[in-house]
Amino acid sequence: MTSSDLSTGRILDAARDLFTDVGIRRTTLEDIARRAGVDRVTVYRRLGSKSDVVVAVSNREARRAFDEVFLVADKADTAADRVAIVFARIVHLLWTHPLFNRLLKLEPDTALPKMTTEAGSAMSLAISGLVELLDKAVDDGLLARADDLRARAEIVVRLAHSFIVTPRADLALSTEADLLEFAHAHIVPIVTGAG
Repeated sequence: MTSSDLSTGRILDAARDLFTDVGIRRTTLEDIARRAGVDRVTVYRRLGSKSDVVVAVSNREARRAFDEVFLVADKADTAADRVAIVFARIVHLLWTHPLFNRLLKLEPDTALPKMTTEAGSAMSLAISGLVELLDKAVDDGLLARADDLRARAEIVVRLAHSFIVTPRADLALSTEADLLEFAHAHIVPIVTGAG
């Protein structure tokens, strides 16, 4: 890893911590630079404007969450378990994510668009990750090959997104175990075609 990568990582860590502590609106590039131990120009050169920093932090946090979830799911013995784990873990992880929840409380008017109408890149990342997981399940002989795996993956991601953004409705789902049971009953059949 280069010193440039380390510096960018420190900047992103500082920004994430500040966004969690005081919110996006109250955080300046100067605050981020000071916390990262670099100057403002370095922040701007590495990442761009404050808006660019917000996107970079969001994308990195999403990538980390997806990597963690897909790594765990990939170890499951069945395609059904892999799909259920992905759904349950990502929803629960984001329900309990410090930055995600803090921003929803501090700045819902800023956070909600980032999590909904501006969430296309994070959703594409999740869809691609799930497609990779499904392709591996096919290669492992756990799932039948199908031409519409990408569409099935998108349906799962969109459903997970809905549960993440609106955690409570009629279903009594609050734990990862609840979500896992729900996923086995209702999400897995979408992917596997099993009724």
